[in-house]
Amino acid sequence: MTADSHSSRPADPAARELFEEMSRWPIFDPHSHINPHRPAARDLDEVLGYHYYTELAHSAGMPAEAVAPELPPRVRAENLARHLATLDNTVQYSWLIEIARTFHGFAPDRLGPETIGGLYDAALRDGEDGEAWDRRVWERSNLEAVFLTNEFDDPLEGWDVDRYVPCLRTDDLVLKLHEPTTVARLKKTTGIDVGDAAGLREAIVKLFERFVARGARACAISLPPDFAPRKAAFKRAVTPIRRALQGLELRPDEHEEVRATVFWTLAECCAEFRLPFDLMIGPIRNVYPAGVAGGRDLFDRRVSLHEYRELFNHFAGVTFPVSTLSPDAGAELVAYSWIFPNVLPMGHWWYSNVPTFIAADLKARLQAVPKVKLLGYYSDAYKLEFILPKFNMYRRILAETLAEEGIAGRGWSSERAIEVAKLVLVDNPRRVFAPRA
Repeated sequence: MTADSHSSRPADPAARELFEEMSRWPIFDPHSHINPHRPAARDLDEVLGYHYYTELAHSAGMPAEAVAPELPPRVRAENLARHLATLDNTVQYSWLIEIARTFHGFAPDRLGPETIGGLYDAALRDGEDGEAWDRRVWERSNLEAVFLTNEFDDPLEGWDVDRYVPCLRTDDLVLKLHEPTTVARLKKTTGIDVGDAAGLREAIVKLFERFVARGARACAISLPPDFAPRKAAFKRAVTPIRRALQGLELRPDEHEEVRATVFWTLAECCAEFRLPFDLMIGPIRNVYPAGVAGGRDLFDRRVSLHEYRELFNHFAGVTFPVSTLSPDAGAELVAYSWIFPNVLPMGHWWYSNVPTFIAADLKARLQAVPKVKLLGYYSDAYKLEFILPKFNMYRRILAETLAEEGIAGRGWSSERAIEVAKLVLVDNPRRVFAPRA
């Protein structure tokens, strides 16, 4: 078991035994926002700048200006530390304390204005070989693979793609094709003069070829709740796509046509290149414009996977790992994973990444979905330091759930519970996101 993970250990002896076994396993993290050129934090501001802390502190009274980008990093960290006492009841705060203890030898049980200076100095990596620190965090966390979030025009150069696995993120292609900057980026990265629907399709295929050649193992997209995938009518889309590529103003129905056609083309490429298509469904952007960066988006409870039925039916050979932003959508995701062979519940995302919601969703998934389909968790982390405490949180909940449901509830042996846990945490992600043959 990793040191300092004691804060995550369950109280129940059976659950604690499961947790301690899970803590020995490597972490396979199928979704993150890690920068492979600078994966670990170089100072405490890069840790405290994770949107969970800035948005929680802001919601508890901290002015957004206190963490403005133009301020010096140490000042931002000190400003935020003055408000940490207001959120020390949250699970996000517990991640922060575990990071401080595990990676920086922090002894106190509280972090605030009196202790921020010493921790900031301990976490400062100026003058130290950054790559050495990256390796220390990687090894200390026992990481096996961390999947990235790569924009379609990412050069995909300069890192070990077996450790930091590329993933083609396609939000801008679907939702912002009408913006001139998107078209310019697409032309530059593919070398194709994208002027019509045929050129657009050629460019998208070229993107997939480049990503697969660099070791990509998935395509991913985050979609708003009003998005409804439907089979593309390519002839009908010719004019709207041409107008979008030219930067002309589009009617709402033309926007819908463009989005649907590009999305369907991505799904076709996933089928052709045998890549899973990660769907993260539900965010409404900029609900709170006055919020801090990353703390402006929310979800809409009206989102439904019913809108995706045609997609799942048509692309039966494509694996769709699905995350939903609203905790209320958990039961529907269980039902779709129950029926559709190609739909897999994946992780507990964003506002659902709270122990109470995770426990409820996890119990339902374990009770109703074949164990070979469960993709337990991903970190969504921006810095490597967050992966271990977030996975420890999930390991604890998984251990408690298996102890209650499996060992106590159904008479399983601990060995059988461990077998299920290993599928959920390690074996299933390795298999679903295996290197393309």
